[in-house]
Amino acid sequence: MDINKLYSRFQECENISTDSRFITKNSLFFALKGDNFDGNEYALEALNKGAKYAIIDNPSLKNPRFIKVENVLKSLQALSTFHRTKLINTTIVALTGSNGKTTSKELMNSVLSCRYRTSSTIGNLNNHIGVPITLLNIKTTSEFAVVEMGANHLREISFLTNLIKPDVGYITNFGKAHLEGFVDLNGVIKGKTELYDWLLKNNRIILINNDDVIQDKFNNDNSITFGINKKSHYNFTKSIIKNYISVSYKDTKINSLLIGDYNSSNIGAAIALGLYFKISIKNIKKAIESYIPRNNRSQIIDKKKQKIILDAYNANPSSMIAAIESFLNMNGSKAVVLGDMLELGHESSSLHLEIINYCLKSKINKIYLIGNEFYKEQNKKGESLFFNTKSDFKKYLESNTIIEKNVLIKGSRGMRMEEIADFL
Repeated sequence: MDINKLYSRFQECENISTDSRFITKNSLFFALKGDNFDGNEYALEALNKGAKYAIIDNPSLKNPRFIKVENVLKSLQALSTFHRTKLINTTIVALTGSNGKTTSKELMNSVLSCRYRTSSTIGNLNNHIGVPITLLNIKTTSEFAVVEMGANHLREISFLTNLIKPDVGYITNFGKAHLEGFVDLNGVIKGKTELYDWLLKNNRIILINNDDVIQDKFNNDNSITFGINKKSHYNFTKSIIKNYISVSYKDTKINSLLIGDYNSSNIGAAIALGLYFKISIKNIKKAIESYIPRNNRSQIIDKKKQKIILDAYNANPSSMIAAIESFLNMNGSKAVVLGDMLELGHESSSLHLEIINYCLKSKINKIYLIGNEFYKEQNKKGESLFFNTKSDFKKYLESNTIIEKNVLIKGSRGMRMEEIADFL
């Protein structure tokens, strides 16, 4: 179907649906395919549940509300690109990085919302499917939009950036994540900085953490810089107050509800972005101090006489070390419950062993390691307690109690380590 006609159908609908189990009335359903499913098979179900139209690529299906295209995914992406041309009054901020993407996105959105009509990525819809959906959800009346991008291989950020065509771009950091696709840290840096390459080529704004020597190389006349570095446009100091991160800009002290020193740069980026776009430091302070971390990200759970640090949304070697470093600053006895870090490729064994060694050298009273990757290292490091599965750990807790005052729970998303909190 012609893109103009498809866009006309899109304008008749209230939102986008890709899962027939969760259809909203008057939505536009895209019958996407996966390794184990074909959305075409659920197109009629989507219509029956309230979808206005269904985009399909199986020509044998018949229904007056079926819109037939050559490829559903490519049509979704093309439609989002076309919609982007209509967002002429929307400043789009795109961000990526190994860690902290979602927290940074939420902080930026919170700050920008103080003054502007804003939109942002819902959850972590940040891949080749999620980004087009995010773009299509941006209203033409939005003044700002914050769009998160994830990637696990080279050229993916380049592809997503070309869809978004951002006005401002930011990379949170570079760490050893998704090494199955990026191979090594150099691959991660090359992949993430595809965003900065596009911004430089198109004369757009780069938001740079001036304390990061890798990012500093991309500093130019169109950059917004922030950090402890006094040469930054927006210079900060940071401190920890009762385990929470506090950031000061000039005479204003902002006390967040975020833990972990690594979150200071996430806060700094949001402050710098807000100041650049003429938001008062008073309103920025209010926005950041009212932000409450959710979805297993740096959450503090008070349980009986224990304080649980739940940071189980995701994990890679750099974020794991950062979380442990921050955890060590807490007062009282400490136990860590760590789950496998996934998608590390051929370096998986050495990187898991690196985490074990780091824990053993630290002032941690008890170390509990869960998952097949950690379990492989048990004969090398017998001082720690290893469990092949969460079920094995749960059985252990039936006759053993974690008595330490502070407990850190962290692991990759696929490990669902948040379930551990219910065992304690």
